[in-house]
Amino acid sequence: MRSCFEGGSASFAGEGMTMARNYEMDLSSGPLLGKIVRFAVPLLLSGVLQLLFNAADVVVVGRFTGPQALAAVGSTTSLINLLVNLFIGVSVGANVLTARNYGAKHWKALHDTVHTAILTAMVCGCAMIFVGGALAEPILRLMGTPEDVLPHSVLYMRIYFMGMPFFITYNFGAAVLRAVGDTRRPLYFLSLAGVVNVVLNLALVILFDLGVAGVAIATVTSQGISAALVLACLHGSTGPYRLVWRDLRIDPATLRSMLRIGVPAGLQGTVINFSNVLIQSSVNSFGSLAMAGYTASCNIDGFLYIVANSVTQTALSFAGQNMGAGNYRRVEKSILECVLLSGTLGAATAALVYLFREPLIGIYSPDPEVISYGVIKFAVAWPFYCLAAIMDTLPGGLRGMGCSLAPTLISITGVCLFRVVWIFGVFPVWHSLESLYFSYPVSWILTVSMQAVCYLVMRKKLLRPAAASPAL
Repeated sequence: MRSCFEGGSASFAGEGMTMARNYEMDLSSGPLLGKIVRFAVPLLLSGVLQLLFNAADVVVVGRFTGPQALAAVGSTTSLINLLVNLFIGVSVGANVLTARNYGAKHWKALHDTVHTAILTAMVCGCAMIFVGGALAEPILRLMGTPEDVLPHSVLYMRIYFMGMPFFITYNFGAAVLRAVGDTRRPLYFLSLAGVVNVVLNLALVILFDLGVAGVAIATVTSQGISAALVLACLHGSTGPYRLVWRDLRIDPATLRSMLRIGVPAGLQGTVINFSNVLIQSSVNSFGSLAMAGYTASCNIDGFLYIVANSVTQTALSFAGQNMGAGNYRRVEKSILECVLLSGTLGAATAALVYLFREPLIGIYSPDPEVISYGVIKFAVAWPFYCLAAIMDTLPGGLRGMGCSLAPTLISITGVCLFRVVWIFGVFPVWHSLESLYFSYPVSWILTVSMQAVCYLVMRKKLLRPAAASPAL
């Protein structure tokens, strides 16, 4: 295997490479819009399936265990995201680095990137078992989680974090596959793991009456399956991104490059979720029924988010491969087409969700009070979801170009800092859920405006052939 990489940019040839390319996609040539759609659709379906399976957790526990259990599962979401998003952000660095080296045909650097990424994921995942278990109860108490919900929330979090090695490893492995244009196999893996998750949910919650513990066990099991499948896929590949177990090691230079792109992305997600933790804490002050309604609305929000995120991942991979290949004009064109697609899909999806908001909330809980609390967020924010989609996509394109710090600082300022000011400034004066939820659209408007300016500046700086480097 080592000889395949001698010479740095030697290319693979023969039947093995042809077989690998059945799943790969060259993002640096050919009709752009068609390839964007072909790349994004499996990502969109993967996200929708993942959310459906996650929603199954919430629906099963809400309908067969009660509002407290529903609130318990929902109250941990923003906290879990807060703790894991730094590592998920580093997977963005793995994606960009893989795409750059794949586009530039730097096979030795690609080999180092894959093995550094997978081993980093495994180590970080194991560390998160202990971090999540130790911080679960004190942070949930700090968030003001009601006493009737707290024991269920702590139990759910501690079991959930046992699956962190699987969760993070899958995300890093899927990032590598997406970077080489393969979005189909992660869809297959999630489909199988998700079916197992739903079946276990029904069995453990309904038949064995395990409540939130059953939901958490089902989630960990499905995460283990998806991680095993993505590792087997990488190991069995005949392409230049093949995973060789004996070659697993962390290359310091590769890790630094990965962290330079990924840490700002992870910090952005972590800090934004800090603002979501504050919003969750504010919702907690209205009681468990408001918490249950907010949980249901956030789950539905996830479907809106996944539309934008699928296009964001597309922009990230297209920009990365084309930067590596030196196709700077194609980088610019792909980002703009992704932004237009993301905004259009975001607006259409938001309109559908708003139209059917009450029956959608009713899927999660038949309680009329839960439904009435759940629809408030949609009434306030739905006209602006197209901006939320664009706000997610622009940073993806910028990171694919190699600019990671600037979009992070903008998002931290426009989303997190603004929402903190709103929560401690406006919300105490106008103490209502409507007031709290208005922080979403106002922060989206502010952030997208700053991101647009950033893109215009960085386009001039990074998309000039004399100023851009095709490989990291």
